[in-house]
Amino acid sequence: MTGALEETPRVRTLLLDAEGWPGHRPGQHLDVRLTAEDGYQAERSYSIASAPGEPLSITVERLEDGEVSPYLVDEAREGDGFEVRGPIGGYFVWEDDGRPVFLVGGGSGVVPLMAMIRSSPGSTPIRLLYSSRTLEDVIYREELDARAGHGLEVFHTLTREQPSGWTGYSRRIDNDLLREIAWPASDDPQVFVCGSTRFVDAAADGLVALGYDPLSIKTERFGATGG
Repeated sequence: MTGALEETPRVRTLLLDAEGWPGHRPGQHLDVRLTAEDGYQAERSYSIASAPGEPLSITVERLEDGEVSPYLVDEAREGDGFEVRGPIGGYFVWEDDGRPVFLVGGGSGVVPLMAMIRSSPGSTPIRLLYSSRTLEDVIYREELDARAGHGLEVFHTLTREQPSGWTGYSRRIDNDLLREIAWPASDDPQVFVCGSTRFVDAAADGLVALGYDPLSIKTERFGATGG
């Protein structure tokens, strides 16, 4: 590990120097394996946050009952080493073909979507609908603000608490919110949805209700346990 960035009180980005890394595509993930002194091993998968060609990084949310994420978020320091394997996955991958892109992320589900945003040359229109509990929980907030307007539109919704003067959305993602923000299905956009199972199902079902072909919606789910 070559460094770390504190994204939120519960989320940290780790910069990695993986010897022999073959490169990756935006949307792929890798496995991290930790080995204790007694030989016990724990392994978890984490989405790659960096764009291809950039220094490799992952963004990890601490789960209180997790075996790997508490170490990565709270304890790992520059110079520490651990095993990584990857890149993994070929389905939830964005390849720029000029079509507009609609990204829907819940919580740390924004991580692989951020890799796609970072990979964009700026000429492809991208809309991100990002659901977070509070403003403090928004991962990559400053970078998203800086990138907005350069081919990227960012729409935030805060589901639990909103600060004074909040002008974004203030509810869970529903059909009306998707109708307001999503590209028309007739535009044939590429669609990627990532978050908890309940979040992904709600967003995907809402897009289908708006006329999207279910086969055009690429989804990635993460569970509420482990980590």
